[in-house]
Parts: sequence; C-alpha cells; structure tokens
Amino acid sequence: MKTVAVLGGGPAGATAAERLARSGLRTIILDEKLAWEKPCGGGITYKAYSQYPYLLDNDTPKKIVTDTMLAAPKSGAFKMQLTRPLLIYSRIDLNRMLLNRAEAAGAEIEKERVLGLDRSSNSWKIRTRSGTIDADYCVVATGARNPLRDVGTQYTAEDTMYALGYWVPSDQAHIDIQFLPNLEGYIWVFPRAGHLSVGICGKGESAQCLRVRLERYMDEKGLSRREAKFYGHMLPALESRGWRNNRLAGEGWIAVGDAGGLVDPITGEGLYYAIRSGDLASQILLNDLDPCKNADAYRQIITRDFGLDLTYGAGLAKRLFCGAVCFGAVPSRMIDFMRRSPKFCEIIQDLFAGTQPYLELKSRLLRNVNTTLHEIFMSFLFRKLILGETRV
Repeated sequence: MKTVAVLGGGPAGATAAERLARSGLRTIILDEKLAWEKPCGGGITYKAYSQYPYLLDNDTPKKIVTDTMLAAPKSGAFKMQLTRPLLIYSRIDLNRMLLNRAEAAGAEIEKERVLGLDRSSNSWKIRTRSGTIDADYCVVATGARNPLRDVGTQYTAEDTMYALGYWVPSDQAHIDIQFLPNLEGYIWVFPRAGHLSVGICGKGESAQCLRVRLERYMDEKGLSRREAKFYGHMLPALESRGWRNNRLAGEGWIAVGDAGGLVDPITGEGLYYAIRSGDLASQILLNDLDPCKNADAYRQIITRDFGLDLTYGAGLAKRLFCGAVCFGAVPSRMIDFMRRSPKFCEIIQDLFAGTQPYLELKSRLLRNVNTTLHEIFMSFLFRKLILGETRV
C-alpha cells in the first residue's frame, strides 16, 4: 500500500490527510505542534462552509456573526449586516477539530519535527528527531515558515505580510474592520468563543510599526492589553510575479495552504484556500500517484480553481488599500458609497462571503456604476430638496 506523509497538521494538511486516509491510503501526519493558536481572525466564509458543510455542522465552539462595522479615515464607520454570516473559530479549536476528523478517517498522527527530506528513486526518507520515516509521496503543509528549502513556494520579502494580534479576554457581537492611511492592510476585531482576536495585517511596514498602529487603535477603543496574549505570524502575500513563478509541486511532492503561498493577497484570508488546496491535492493523488503527472495536474487545477483569480487580486491590492478615487482614499470612498448605494453594498457583501471573484469585480462595478451614481445623486437631491438642508 502506498504511504503519503503529510508534513504539517494545520487546516491544509489535516484536510488532505482526512480524504487520503478515508480513501484507504496509509497517511501519516507529522507536526511538531499540532493544534496551536494564531493571531489571525479564524473566519470561515460562506464560500467555505457551503462547499464543506462540516465547517458549520459540528460541535466545536464558534461564533456566527452577522454584523460588521467598517471604518476608514474621514468617512467614519458603516454597519453592514451580513446576509451570509461569517463563522469565527479560535484557531486552536478549528485545527483540533480538523485533526480529529483526519484521525477518525484513519490518518496516523505523529507529534514530530521534520528535520529534512531525502529523495531516492521513487520514494522519500523523512528525517525526524526520532529517526526516519519512508513515504512514497509528501504533502507539504508546513505553513509560511517552511524550513524545507527544496519544497514549497519560494518568495521574497515583497511576497509576505505580517499578521500581529492579541488574544483579548473580552466579548462583543460584531466584527470591526478598520482601514488605515497609507497601509496595504487593515486592523480587525473578531469575536471568538470566549475572547476577541484583535490584530493587524499589512505589507510594506515592519512588524514593529504595525504593532504600534495596532496598540494605538486598541488604546483608542478601550481594548485592554493587560491580560491579553500577543501573537505574531508571517503570511504569504504573493505579488503578481510571485504567483506566476510559484513553486507549487515537484517530483513526489505537492504544497498546500501557506506552504504553497495560497493566501488571498488582499484580505490575507487563508483558511478557505488551505482547506480547498488540501482537498484538491488529495484528489490529484488519489487519481494517479505518478510523481511527474501529479505535479503538472496539481498546478493546473490550482490555477483554474482560484490561482488566476488570486494572481489578478495581487495586482489590485495596493490600489484598493492605498489608491485614490473621487478625491479621496479608496477605502474611505468605499464606505461613502456603501452608505448611499444598495448595489455597492451587495458587491461588498459578496466579497465578504467569498463569492465575488476579483477577475469579475471590475466588470461588475462597471455594470453597476450608472445605477450607483444615480443612487448617490438621488440621495444628495433628497437631502437638499426634500429635507430642506439648504435652499436651491
């Protein structure tokens, strides 16, 4: 029987391992930490839980959130009620649930640190602290800080962002998203079961500068850091060139999740792409365990499924966060438009749900621009003429 070693037990690795083991392949998960906490929000979009219903239908503690407050400089805040709720887990709870599913499907789980890989003929020797493990194939799910230099994505400093956050023992019912001037990123406050995830993600600034921005925001909002736990993490955020040259697979290995650079370059959201890539990788391996054919097939299926869309999104990111439109910053104008245009709100709703591809965003905006401008103009006339705010 073929043996597949899954190097990493995060959401991507656990998802791949579950499907492989359930289909009868001997599957071994190797991870030094197994379930652990991360600063990232832990949000599961409608796109994710509609494709993978077990993300919703389970007993793991979670928050089902419908209210979101978006805020930007000079535009204040806008409250948006999500028509398709966001699920928010503690990352350690979500990870543990996915690992339990993999183990129940028959995957073997070893709490081991992988020290290196050696390729010989058509198999691998995986070096760990306890010895070596033989495997026919490797699924590389080691995360963004992949210590295995010869497998997984390769990226420069320009292809990364920092995510820093606090685990705050507090509670609230809604999500906060705060855009900041001249930052390709944002601050978030996500309500989890029993605590808040308060963090910042961004590109082009040092971790120290991002932390100063975050702590200033927390002080202004009265979010105490006295009993809060701090976490820091690096995330892939590939530029367009990085996506085109991304090293996703090779002879005898496939990279999934953060180890493959599979993260939304605009939002930093990686959970859907971790789970999806783990699923797609397992499909490829179950169809044909030929090392060379699998690598090509995996690259093609990732490109078709979401890779082209994220490549296009990488080109939009800086313009969305740091660009200007109508004599103001894009995030500020976005909130102004949301206040005045139900059509524009629908687009933002779909972006939150994960159902609006970046490739189709421009054409959808153009299709709705006449309606949107009409709505804004009519709103202006209503205030001026009917409510008598001024004389004409």
